[in-house]
Amino acid sequence: TGYNGTHIWTAIYEENCLAVDGSTSAPMCYEERVLYRLLSGLHTSTTLSIAKNYYPPSKKKGRANWEPNPQYFIDKFADSPDHLRNLHFSYVVLLRALKKASPVLYNYEIKTGDILDDEMATILMRRLLDSMILKSCQNVFTAFDENLMFKEQVNAITLQENFKGVFHNVSSILDCVQCQQCKLHGKMAMLGYGTALKILFLPEDMLATSLSRNEIVAFFNTIAKMSESVREVRELTNMYWSTHTRLEKSDAPVNSGSDARVLSTGIDGIDVLDAAVGAVSSLADQGLIDESTESNLIKQAFQRNPELMVLSKHYGSNLSKFLNFLPNIDSQISTAGITDNDEPDAIVIGTGLAGLAATLNILDRGGRVVLIEKEHRLGGNSNKASSGINACCPQNSTYGDYLESFKEDTIRSAGKSSKPHLIETLVENSEAAVQWLKDRVGVDLSVLAQLGGHGHKRTHRPKQGMVGAEIIYNIQRAVKTYEKSGMVEIMVDTRVTQLIRNDSGAVVGVEGVKMSKDGKNETISVMSPNVVLATGGFASDRSSGSYLDRYRPELMQMPATAGEFSTGDGITLGTSAGAGTVDMDKVQVHPTGWVDPKDPSNPGKILAGELMRGVGGILMNHDGERFCNELGTRAYVVDKMFGHDPQYAQTKSWNVDTEIPTFSLVLSASAAEGAQKHVDHYLNKGLLTRIEGLEALAKWMKLPVPTVKASLQEYRRDAKKGKDAWGKVTFNGVPQKDLSREVFYAGTVTPVLHYCMGGLTIDKDGNVLNENKEVIPGLHAAGEVSGGIHGDNRLGGNSLLECTVFGTIVGKKIPIKPQKSIQSNNLRQGAGATTDKPVELRNISADELKQHSAEDDCWVAIHGLVYDLTDFVDEHPAGPESITELAGQDGTEEFQAVHGEN
Repeated sequence: TGYNGTHIWTAIYEENCLAVDGSTSAPMCYEERVLYRLLSGLHTSTTLSIAKNYYPPSKKKGRANWEPNPQYFIDKFADSPDHLRNLHFSYVVLLRALKKASPVLYNYEIKTGDILDDEMATILMRRLLDSMILKSCQNVFTAFDENLMFKEQVNAITLQENFKGVFHNVSSILDCVQCQQCKLHGKMAMLGYGTALKILFLPEDMLATSLSRNEIVAFFNTIAKMSESVREVRELTNMYWSTHTRLEKSDAPVNSGSDARVLSTGIDGIDVLDAAVGAVSSLADQGLIDESTESNLIKQAFQRNPELMVLSKHYGSNLSKFLNFLPNIDSQISTAGITDNDEPDAIVIGTGLAGLAATLNILDRGGRVVLIEKEHRLGGNSNKASSGINACCPQNSTYGDYLESFKEDTIRSAGKSSKPHLIETLVENSEAAVQWLKDRVGVDLSVLAQLGGHGHKRTHRPKQGMVGAEIIYNIQRAVKTYEKSGMVEIMVDTRVTQLIRNDSGAVVGVEGVKMSKDGKNETISVMSPNVVLATGGFASDRSSGSYLDRYRPELMQMPATAGEFSTGDGITLGTSAGAGTVDMDKVQVHPTGWVDPKDPSNPGKILAGELMRGVGGILMNHDGERFCNELGTRAYVVDKMFGHDPQYAQTKSWNVDTEIPTFSLVLSASAAEGAQKHVDHYLNKGLLTRIEGLEALAKWMKLPVPTVKASLQEYRRDAKKGKDAWGKVTFNGVPQKDLSREVFYAGTVTPVLHYCMGGLTIDKDGNVLNENKEVIPGLHAAGEVSGGIHGDNRLGGNSLLECTVFGTIVGKKIPIKPQKSIQSNNLRQGAGATTDKPVELRNISADELKQHSAEDDCWVAIHGLVYDLTDFVDEHPAGPESITELAGQDGTEEFQAVHGEN
């Protein structure tokens, strides 16, 4: 493809550091040398593929097929024979694993649904395992011995985790590769390597139950690729010496020759040809042109028909316009075209993670969607999520997690209201959900943590930024790539007021109002056989007669973390169509919402997620005493907080007129390191305060020093014992012994309304049920608008999981009509576009920057560069305010607090 991945390889090699103390200057240990040789072997294999298939087919050059460049091979390896040795080393590691796994693989049952293919694959695999070559070469396999790794190491377990972490990090780095073929090649090879090492390190009796189909496929493909590369070394060497009598390296870069593969910016370049062929192929796949037209257009493309090439250059990535303009090239071309009256396959109401997950799955399957959002920007409350998303990944976990444990934790939290069939659906799809967010949406979820109520580390979050904002930013971008093709229409500032039903009771469309700033609202009506409700909960509606007033009136004065838009609209729409509801009185009070010292009475609070306690945050009351296990469930911690009120302690019922209590959340320096980005973010917002020493902490808490000291010293003693009075057995980020030298991070927190467990009744497939538990045709729901999944209490990290799992289930099950409209042709970004020259940046003074300080003219300086963020303000996942408040200023510090250097 011509893709230059130098920066990717640099990043991959930089990951090869396993030092347990973080040092990068010490000599490589044995394990690092093994890892380096494996990565180098992959790099060598990739380079050999390029050398073997260097020149593309060309009529002008007389090439019918891709042809090799032996000189490129010599230039790359003449001075680096060790790279070729690393290729052979990698091959030996793979073959050693193949030999060990042979008994298991010989009897492995292949099931793809095609009996003939399965039988043929089984025969071929057994033929390979039985081959004399494999048996005769087994002595060579001793060139590598995995038993020498992690031997006589004081920190062997940490070293093993770091070794495994490198593979995860490299896989994440490969997500940055823009060329999809290159990304697929790299990820397959890394999975193949990982499978080989997994085979080598696992006991033989565990192999049969530990290898997945994907791992086996990647393993065999990687062996095949390495085998091919070893052969290519010999072939390229022979080719070179067939035309040379001595070794000569090129003086000029290999790509500078007249025969090199160059992506032209003209209309006859390979990139424009690629755009033309890709567009024609997509139109044919969707039945929008017949075989004769397809053949004619492909012929014109390869003949570089100027009109077709120009059209492809400018409209190759917009199939709708490309199709409509084709008759201008040839009047004989007839096209099906698009009709504006085509009903979408689904209407999705709500653009939080549940709505976006459902939408993207429908779009990826070739469906059309109308996506409706009553706010001006997408994302809903999912934007605010900070703790992470749960997933039990037993095959990839080093923390002993397993599905039954995750299920038990969730059922225990749900209490008497648990619905096992919904919990099973949630838990069993968790690994696939997180993997989808990583692979399809492109979100880094490489950091693993243990939150309150969980028995194992299973909460995933990114290294940089807040998990909700990162997910929403990436998934909305993925959805918006379908806008140009007309496959998705996004309607913001639009409130759905009614579901349309036919005579048989099925939901067949919606009516609503398109709101405008000038007050000239427009009534809209959209028809579709499927409507998805993903509108969230009702925690912010404190109006008389609201769901909160009807079901939990005692909570009406409590602050909330949900946005003001959380008013239960979807529940109202669903019940108007006959939907049943469940657990409507189950409203979750989260124990820790930040109290902003600048605006303490504001009913809207920012969540201090479980992560802040998971890394070691300590809760203390106004007497300077701990009062609970900070890692308990949300309901448990809230109960302990409310228990400070005598009336609640006696009745277990909260009085709406009682003042909401506040508490101190205190982190040591080591605890803060475990959530550094979050801590920096909260410091920047003034919600946390950095405090040096015990005396300063006591002063901040307005308590005597001995009181605070006694509590912290008791906590240290409990940590040493491994258990405290409230049953806490996991102690992270314990303050150091000399409290006078400790650096604390402290803030004030209060219980807040956070989540509504109740909502519309659904089944495990996301169908909305009526009061008789019967499916309402055409009506689906996902996310907080639905009820029953979490029972009495939701575990931290299960909200984003619920949105992804059930959004995906709904998005995958909705029927897609035969295509009358155009799908995205998934051309790689920039295909057919001109290569612009770099723009020379001019200097901008501080005075000029200050002149662009309005919401509709917003410039911000970051890391020495000035950005015009005017058009991005409304798309910012964390909301426009965090950008507009920096308009006309240098926002580097605030940016870095959340996003890091890049």
